[in-house]
Amino acid sequence: MSQPPLTGIVVLDLGQIYNGPYCSFLLARAGATVIKIEPPGGENMRRRAVVGGAILPFAMLNSNKSFATLNLKAQAGREIFLEMARKADVVVENFAPGVMDRLGVGPQTLMKLNPRLVYGAGSGFGWSGPYRDYPAMDLTVQAMSGVMSITGEADGPPLKAGPALCDFFGGVHLYGAIVTALFERERTGKGRFVEVAMLDAVYASLGSSLGLWFGSRGKSVPQRTGNRHGGLAEAPYNVYPTKDGWLALICVTDQHWKNLTTAMERIDLQSDERLGTLKGRVAHMEEVDALVSSWTKLFGKEELFALLMRHRVPCAPVREIGEVTSDAHMHERGILQTIDHPDLGKLPLFAGPMRFEGSDAIEIMPSKALGADTDEVLAGFLGKTKAEIGALREMGAV
Repeated sequence: MSQPPLTGIVVLDLGQIYNGPYCSFLLARAGATVIKIEPPGGENMRRRAVVGGAILPFAMLNSNKSFATLNLKAQAGREIFLEMARKADVVVENFAPGVMDRLGVGPQTLMKLNPRLVYGAGSGFGWSGPYRDYPAMDLTVQAMSGVMSITGEADGPPLKAGPALCDFFGGVHLYGAIVTALFERERTGKGRFVEVAMLDAVYASLGSSLGLWFGSRGKSVPQRTGNRHGGLAEAPYNVYPTKDGWLALICVTDQHWKNLTTAMERIDLQSDERLGTLKGRVAHMEEVDALVSSWTKLFGKEELFALLMRHRVPCAPVREIGEVTSDAHMHERGILQTIDHPDLGKLPLFAGPMRFEGSDAIEIMPSKALGADTDEVLAGFLGKTKAEIGALREMGAV
C-alpha cells in the first residue's frame, strides 16, 4: 500500500465556517498535514457552537487537523505566521478579499518570502469585479447567483436550497485549484495564487434553467418548478407520495418509462400515442404525474423502492437526516464512520468523498479544543523552545 497522494504537503488553514474548512478538510483527507490556525477566540464556526447545532459541522469539517491559535493582529503573531509560511506548501483562507493584505500577510507578501507557496483564497464574489467587497454568505450568493429564483413552487416565493450549496461548491473548486497549482509546481518549482468565488463556482449548476432561457433567446424567464425538472424536459420527474413518505422518481429514457409502466402493470401506456414518448409525456406532464401518484401511494416507500429497483427505474426514497446518518451503504463504504468524539461522544463522522485506491486509509482524527496543538506546532514545526513559546504568549502572539 502506498501513502496518500498529498503526504508531505503542509497546509496552513485560516478557513472559517464552511468554504475554507471544507477545502482544507479535503486536503487533509488526501494526506496533507493541515495546521488550522485560529484567532484567540476561535474561528466563527467554533463561536457558533454556543448555540448548539454548529458544534457538529465544526467537528465534521475539521477532522484530521492540528489546532493552533495565532493573533495576526499582533506584530509577534504576524512574524510567527510569516515564519510558518516560509516552510509551508499551501495557505488556505476565505476571508473577505483584502483582509490578509491589511494584516500584512497577503499573498504577494507570503509568496515573496516563499516562491513555492500555493496561496488559495475562497470568497463570495471574487478578488476582482464590481461585487468584490460585497459581504458574502451562502444565502446572499444563492440569491445573487439565481439559485433562489429557480428554487421553490411556481406560485410561491423564491427559496434557498436546503444545503449550503455555494459554500461547498466554492470549497470543492478551491481544493481543485490548489491541487492543480501543486501539480504545476512539480513542473516549474513555483507556486501561485489561486482564488475561487462561490458565485462563479455555482453557475454551471444552473444548466437546466439556463437551457430554457437560451432556448427562448432570453424572452422567457425560467420559473420555479418545485420538484419537477428545472428545464421541464423530463416526465415523469417529481417526488411522489407513498403510504409513509415520498419517493423521487425520474424516467430519462423511453425504456425507463417502459420499465415503470411494466412495474405498474400498465403496459397499455407504452403504446399510448400521447405518453409513449418523452416529448408526449412532457406535453402531458400533469396527467403523467397524476397517473404515477395514484399508483405510488398504494405502497410504502421502501417497498416501492425495492420493486422499482427490480425493474431498473431510477428512483430513491426521500430520507430524513436521521436515516442518512445511519445509512448502511455509506457506513460499509467507510464514508461515514462512527467514532468516539471527545466533545460529542459517539457519532458518525464524514470521512470525505474521495477514495484513493492503493493508498492506506487515513484514520479519522477528531477535531480538538481551541489551540490544543499550539505548543506542538510551534515546537515541532518551527523549533521553538518552551521559553520562546512562553515569551510569545506574554506578547499576545498565541
